[in-house]
Amino acid sequence: MPTTESTDGDGDQLFVLTAVLLTPAQFPSVLGDDYPEVCAGLGLEPYFEGYGLVLGQDGTGARWTVVTEDVSLVACAIAAWDCGMEYDLSPGEDSIVGALPGWPLALAVSAPGVPEPHDPELQDGDPAPLAPPDANAWGPAQRRLGADEIAMQWAAWREQVDDEEAFAEPGEGGGQGEAGGARGGVRRVLEEARGYLAQPPPPGRVRSSFAAGEARTLRIDGPGWSMVARTDDIAFVLLDDDPGEVHPVGRGPELPGLLSSLDKLAVRPS
Repeated sequence: MPTTESTDGDGDQLFVLTAVLLTPAQFPSVLGDDYPEVCAGLGLEPYFEGYGLVLGQDGTGARWTVVTEDVSLVACAIAAWDCGMEYDLSPGEDSIVGALPGWPLALAVSAPGVPEPHDPELQDGDPAPLAPPDANAWGPAQRRLGADEIAMQWAAWREQVDDEEAFAEPGEGGGQGEAGGARGGVRRVLEEARGYLAQPPPPGRVRSSFAAGEARTLRIDGPGWSMVARTDDIAFVLLDDDPGEVHPVGRGPELPGLLSSLDKLAVRPS
């Protein structure tokens, strides 16, 4: 977590607590299935270049999210903080798109020396304060957070799957993964993912990032589902209709080609 710094947005001091990128290749998954959906939720135009979101408190303790077009500056700050280094994140006024009341993400920290975080007092016509999605009850937000966890802890999740008992790809016959109510759901996910090859989805629905060796980690989302996969391995599927369950999908004859094709149309971090 970054040390508290300050920037000047709209003339008011902001004590910076953290920042996140909002680009087609990298955005807080909890906020939506794709980049345009996340932008729409924040009232932003889905420009391809993206934004940086700077979350902090003003001198009264009020929560604010400053939106900047200086994506490189925010990326540098995040990289420095991840290495345990200090970085004074102060976007120039000419790069600031606006300051939105509230935070779109839950933070467990606050700025020292100011009142506890709270929503600012709004004037007539101001937008409602941003608030994190409810991730306590199973639903789209929790499903996407679960997929994030699998992507970050791939080795731990992969160790739980016995290759000889791995869930078969729908249509192959056999395989425990097709048993029960999830059979049709997993098949639908793979069919919709294949559909992306014929009709590319909105930016961010398919994302690709580095993995071990020459493999890539794929994150694919759709209405009511998320899939995490390695291009050289299996996939995991999560469904809104199957709370808390994670469904492995074995390689089989179809999955490798599907993952390779999805990787080619995926957006990647610069």
